[in-house]
Amino acid sequence: MNESEKTRKIRSAEFIEKYFQGNIIDIGAGNDPVTSDAEIFDLKDGDANVISRYKTKNTYDLVHSSHCLEHMIDAKTALNEWWSLLKTGGYMILVVPDNDLYEQKIWPSIFNNDHKHSFTLTSQKSLSSLSINIISLLKSIPDLKIISQEIQDHGYCYNLQNSNPTPRLKPPKVFKILKELLRLMPKLDNFLIFQLENYLFHKYGIPVDQTKRNALAQIQIVAQKVG
Repeated sequence: MNESEKTRKIRSAEFIEKYFQGNIIDIGAGNDPVTSDAEIFDLKDGDANVISRYKTKNTYDLVHSSHCLEHMIDAKTALNEWWSLLKTGGYMILVVPDNDLYEQKIWPSIFNNDHKHSFTLTSQKSLSSLSINIISLLKSIPDLKIISQEIQDHGYCYNLQNSNPTPRLKPPKVFKILKELLRLMPKLDNFLIFQLENYLFHKYGIPVDQTKRNALAQIQIVAQKVG
């Protein structure tokens, strides 16, 4: 199950009715748009860093993007570009990975080597110069009102959250071989892999990517264009 699908499952009918109306563009949706009638903008359609080259400004009632901003070369420039597509009164719904829950204090990301930024809702010390307080970033955009902000951690096990900047020990190679062998086993593979990952975390401090276990480890922001 991908991150967009997991997020849709926790959104209420009231949330969908309020925000998913009118002309919708879903940036970075792949083949899985947030609604059946949403317009998809993905790699095949152009460069989302400069989306106004391809799409008309002040056109959309909702700009939605899930797990795309972290892949942009310049998150601030890209976000301003996406914002420019909105009509006055329109909404942006933005979902990004949380750096404590997903990156787990390790940078560059060990779970996705294409992540160019990490994001936080807090003012805590950043992982690097590429770690961004998403609220501060949004407040720098003119005519933007934040409607809601939340960390979505459904299914996340905090007992498996890494608290060290690097793994403590390097496990024997036999565990890597065992994990690969387990992946070849139908039906039982996930259960056994999860047990092995749990062991490696507690024994050696090897971080666990809980999003592969259908957990959420992300931030969702809803903002409105008020100017």
